[in-house]
Amino acid sequence: MRDRRVMTKFGAILRVLTAAVTATTLLSAAVLLGPPADAAPTGDFDWPLHPRPRVVRAFDNPEHDWLPGHRGVDLGGVPDEAVLSAGAGIVVFAGTVAGKPVVSVDHPGGLRTTYEPVTARVTPGLRVGRGTVLGTLEPGHPGCIAPVAACLHWGLRRDREYLDPLGLVRVAPVRLEPVGGG
Repeated sequence: MRDRRVMTKFGAILRVLTAAVTATTLLSAAVLLGPPADAAPTGDFDWPLHPRPRVVRAFDNPEHDWLPGHRGVDLGGVPDEAVLSAGAGIVVFAGTVAGKPVVSVDHPGGLRTTYEPVTARVTPGLRVGRGTVLGTLEPGHPGCIAPVAACLHWGLRRDREYLDPLGLVRVAPVRLEPVGGG
């Protein structure tokens, strides 16, 4: 009877130690093998400015279409910097909207990215790949704060719904699953 209790305790201790070692091993592997926090995305999309820009103003989708908000993100850049297509697609607009130069690209899955203020080097109907130069960044975007010389307003929509374009380039966090039962 006593040997059985000792073995039961020993088994419980062994299970706890095994779970701890497994969790530590998985965490170490994730840290060592996973991409660094500032790594380039590995998906279908990438940043429209290189090197990776600073987010000057975040996405702020209003509750209703008619309310004020910020339906994209502003990325810090420099005048005449190359603006790149975030992903493969077709240029659907390259022109002026409300006096501002804009380029829009349709991507698979009903996504559309917009880039403003950008003097276009592309024309509508042109197929582009991820990283294709769309044009050059112009200064003068409203809300661009010093010491940033120019800001790229980068927008994303799926059909008529505005989305946060940073979701295209975020590296997914590592999530550990519980080990063992009970």
